[in-house]
Amino acid sequence: MRILADENFPALSVQELEKLGHDVLWVRTVMPGAGDDAILARAQTEERLLVTLDKDFGELAFGRQLPADCGVVLFRIKMTDAKAAAAKMARVLNSRSDWIGNFAVVEDDRIRMRPLASSILTPIA
Repeated sequence: MRILADENFPALSVQELEKLGHDVLWVRTVMPGAGDDAILARAQTEERLLVTLDKDFGELAFGRQLPADCGVVLFRIKMTDAKAAAAKMARVLNSRSDWIGNFAVVEDDRIRMRPLASSILTPIA
């Protein structure tokens, strides 16, 4: 899976996803300090799944009509133990193949998914 991990995404989670063979770019190293619009644009351009802890991406994805050829996964889980959280994030991402085209919210006890806009809509700038 092609993933763009937001700047606030934990390093251990990025490493865990890479160990599982995912193509992961981490905003903290490839575009540090980038704004949310630029991050969404890169996810869209490179057809990557954006993984984040930032609630703002839901509003942006729908407000900008993010096309269905990428996706956003917002993690809202307890992270009291970094290793356990990293393992859980990787396990959850590996548990499905339908992330692309959706905005998903991952909570401790459920996953909520909502389809993104059609890819024929105007791309974000």
